[in-house]
Order: sequence, then structure tokens, then C-alpha cells
Amino acid sequence: MALHCYTRGQMLQIDACTGCGLCVEVCPAVAASGDGALSALARLAGLRRLNQGRAGLLARLLARRRPTAQALAGFGREVFACTLCGRCQEVCPAGLGLKDLWISLRQDMVGQGAASPKVEMIRGNLLESHNVFAEDNDERAEWVEDVRGAPDDGFVRPRAKVVYFTGCVAAYFPMAQKIAAAMAQLCQRFGVDFTLLGPDEWCCGFPLLGAGLKDLAGQFIEHNIQAVAARGAETVVFACPSCYQMWREHYPRRFKLAHASQFMAGLLAQSPPEAPPLTLTVTYHDPCDLGRGAGEYEAPRRVLRALPGVRLVELAHNRRDCRCCGGGGNLEMIDPALSAAITAAKIDEALASGAQAVVTSCQQCVRTMTGHVRKNKLPLEVLDLTQLTLRALTNKAAP
Repeated sequence: MALHCYTRGQMLQIDACTGCGLCVEVCPAVAASGDGALSALARLAGLRRLNQGRAGLLARLLARRRPTAQALAGFGREVFACTLCGRCQEVCPAGLGLKDLWISLRQDMVGQGAASPKVEMIRGNLLESHNVFAEDNDERAEWVEDVRGAPDDGFVRPRAKVVYFTGCVAAYFPMAQKIAAAMAQLCQRFGVDFTLLGPDEWCCGFPLLGAGLKDLAGQFIEHNIQAVAARGAETVVFACPSCYQMWREHYPRRFKLAHASQFMAGLLAQSPPEAPPLTLTVTYHDPCDLGRGAGEYEAPRRVLRALPGVRLVELAHNRRDCRCCGGGGNLEMIDPALSAAITAAKIDEALASGAQAVVTSCQQCVRTMTGHVRKNKLPLEVLDLTQLTLRALTNKAAP
């Protein structure tokens, strides 16, 4: 057994499942695929069988065989067919810490040679380029060139009180770069003393956890901590919930951390917008890592309530019960068809709300949902909260 992958508590949790099946009912991968083998219930059962076959002397005495390479590879595919959304953990009556257990299980599968082939791509991209997409990291802040009125320094400054940690998705994907641009413009508009790290920003390390490569994250953590400290910053702000969650849970607490929704809620409370109302009906999608992961549900809604003319209608499943967009857990790289099916179900729910736009606070959620909406030419706008806030602040009365 790969004991080093699991904590003692996790070893106990593996056998603590009551078999109630509530996790099956809420799993987005199961709902989208119709395959119960992708559920937390089945995954725990598979892990128990795996452990029974590799338990040393006891396994030999009981004539238990190790799983075949084919069986192990099949289990590995099921382990990685997951968005790490945390809904199974949210409904578990036994209170099992399933999300962290899945990360440990992925690490185990990598060690057993039973991980998705995409894991090696993720490993190579991050170690060579310091971002998950294998782009030139020196170009991480090139999106600033498209920001109207950007200063000559491109928002990359030697000293500042606040660091805006952009994240890989917003740094390199055109549709997500609009989120980074909006965040920078909002900081500028409110007079925030902020800087980007530019090429000194490396991936936060969360994709390594999702790929079962947790042991490699330390060098990314240390680099980013030093890069922020070199700017003399007190606060780090993230528009990406996964970056925010990674820093909250795995980085040493040397700075104040704030998600963009929390940061904007504070700014708007101090300086309420005075622009004409937008007259826009929106629904809000709670990102998995911000909601269930970080427990933040109210800050985005405070921002929405502060924007003149914005009317919020809640999704049928919201807050702790919000359904995943399909973009988490590296699933889009590992199984794009399953990821797309989960996204389709999310957009169907958003359309059923009757809203003109679905708003979220995650650049990956924006990317996956926008892709589905555009591909299917659906009458729904997808916006990040930063984009909507900037629109509300700059709204001008009709002539």
C-alpha cells in the first residue's frame, strides 16, 4: 500500500463509508455519464479492494491477489473522471473529507502507474514553463496591452501594498483575459495600490494537486511567496477561486488573502456606484472552490446587490448545492467529453432561471460556460463578477 499518499485520518476514512449513496445522487460526473462507477461510493469501494490486495502478509495469508494492470488502469480512469467539486463531501453524513482523499488517491494512482496520460503533460508543462498551458511565462502579463488606458508600467511595479495574482487561465486564454483586464481596471478606478507579478508569477500549484503530483507543488509555493514578499505587499487578491483556495490551504500565511468578490464587496461598501442602472437580470453560479471549498457565498451576492439595476434570480441549485460547471479537477484535459456534458447540464439550469446572464466568480467557469453557449448559439451571456462590476461602474445614460 502506498501509505505515504494518505494521512492516518484518511486511512480510517476509507473504511468509514456508510454506503448511504447520497454522494451518487449529487455527483455531476455520474449525472452526465450515467456511470455509477464514477461516484464517490464506487471509488471508495475500489480503493478498499485495491488496499486488500496489497496489504502484505495479511493479503498473502488470505490469498488475496493484487489487481491486474488492466484493472488498475481502469480504476485509474475512474479516479481521474472527477471535477473535485466537493458535492460528495458536502452531503456525506459521515463527514468524510472526500476532496482531500481524492487528491491523495490521485497521487497513489500516479505512483502505481495508473494515472491518465495527461498527467505527464501537466507535469512537463509546469516544470518547464511554470504554467499549465506550456506558454512562455515571460508573456504572462501581455494581456495588459489590450487594456485601454493601461499605464506605461503595464501594472507591473516594484512595490505595492496589493498583488493581483492573475492565474494561468486569465493570463493566457483570450476570453478569460477580459477578467484580468476588468480586475486591473477596477483596482485602478478605486485607487488601489496594486501590482501584477508579471513573469515572476508562477502557477499556484493547484493543477499539480489535481494531477496527483502534490510533491512537486513546494517549489511553486516557495517561488510565489518570495515574489510577493519582494514587492513588500500586504495583501494578495485572486479572481481565480482555485488559486485562492490553494493559497489558503497550502501556502504559509504570510499575507492577507482575498478573493476578488470579497475585495470588491469591500470597495463598493466604501464607495457605492453612482452610474445609471443597467436593467439586467442575472443568475449566479457559485464556483466549487469558492463556495464549497472556501465557504464564501455572500460576498458575490453583496456585490450584485450593490450594482444599480442588477436583479438576481437564484439557480434551482445554489450555494452549497450549486452544480459544477465541468471545468474543475483537470477534467477538461483528461476527459473533455465528460467535462462538456457537465457544462451542458449547468447551462440548461441557467437558462431555466430566465436570467439574461449567468454571472460567476471564476475564470475557468466563465471559460467552460462561454464555450458551450457560443458553440450552441444560446441566448445567454456569461460574465465574471469583475466584468459585470466594471460594466455597472462605467455604464452611461443613453443620449
